Amino acid sequence: MKLVIIEPLGVEQEKLLDMAKKALGDRVEIVYYDTRTTDPAELIQRGKDAEIIAVSNLPLSAEVIRGCEKLKLLSVAFTGVDHIAIDACKEKDVMVCNCAGYSTAAVADLVFGMLITLYRNVIPCDARCRTGETKDGLIGFELEGKKFGVVGTGAIGLRVAAIAKAFGCEVLAYSRTVKQVEGVTYTDLNTLLSTCDIVSLHTPLTEQTRGLIGKDQLALMKKSAILINTARGPVVDEIALAEALNNGQIAGACVDVFDKEPPLDPEKPLLKAKNTLLTPHIAFATKEALVKRAVIVFDNVAAYLDGKPQNVVG
Repeated sequence: MKLVIIEPLGVEQEKLLDMAKKALGDRVEIVYYDTRTTDPAELIQRGKDAEIIAVSNLPLSAEVIRGCEKLKLLSVAFTGVDHIAIDACKEKDVMVCNCAGYSTAAVADLVFGMLITLYRNVIPCDARCRTGETKDGLIGFELEGKKFGVVGTGAIGLRVAAIAKAFGCEVLAYSRTVKQVEGVTYTDLNTLLSTCDIVSLHTPLTEQTRGLIGKDQLALMKKSAILINTARGPVVDEIALAEALNNGQIAGACVDVFDKEPPLDPEKPLLKAKNTLLTPHIAFATKEALVKRAVIVFDNVAAYLDGKPQNVVG
C-alpha cells in the first residue's frame, strides 16, 4: 500500500519521515513531495498510484480526487476540510480524516496576541519609539472586566473562553451545542453581539455558518467592540466588515483568515480598513502544533490500516 505525502507538512523532511516510520513501520510505501503545487495534472500525477494521501491545506478538487483512481484514504493535516472536494470523496468512497485538536493552543495564543496588540496599540507604540515620539494619544485598554463573546465552543473556543476568564473577563458564548462550563454563560447570537466588548469566532465553515457575521450582525455590535476571526474567512462578510470599521460602527478587528488564502489581492477592502490587525492565516502555525499535527496524520493512517479509523469527517 502506498502513502503519498503530497505536499510539505511543515516539519523537517528527515524528522517527518522518521515519525511516519515509527507510526507505520513497513506497512506502507511512503513517497514524500517537498514542494507545493496547485496544478491539477501534477497533483494527479503525484497521487495516481496512492491508496492513501496526506495533505495539509492544499485544495484538492473533484478533478484531482477522481484522478487519483486508487485513493481510499485522505489524511488531512488540518482541522477544517472545506478545501477538500468532499462530495467527490463520497462518490468514490474515499474516507477523509482530519487532525482536530493539534492547533488548539496555537490558535488561542494568537487570539490574545492579536487582541492585546490592538488593545494596547503595540504596533504604533513601537513605531513611536523608533521615531523619537511619545505615547500621546496611544492610551490602551485592559481586558479585565470586559465582556468577552465566544462564537463556537469546540476545543479552541473553550480554550479561548478559559484564557478570557483568567484575564478577568465575563464570558458569554453562542454555539450549536450548549455545554455546562463554569464561568461561561450561553446566550443567543444577537444578545452576544450586542452585549460583548470582544467577539471571537471559532466556528467551522458550513452552509449554516457561511456569512454568519454580516452587515446586520455587525450593526448590533458596540461601537467600542473588537471582532476577532481566526476561524474561517467566509464566516464573515469581509466587505461589510471593512465598511463597519471605516464607518466607526465597530472599533477594530483582528483577522487571520480571508475569503481566499493569502497572498491577498492588494485591492481587498479589508486591507485598507481602519483599526485592523491582519495575519496571513498563521494561527495554527507553530513549531509545536505542526509536530502535533504530523503525529495525528500518521496515527490516522495507522488506525485506518488497523481497521479502526479515527477522526473521520463527513
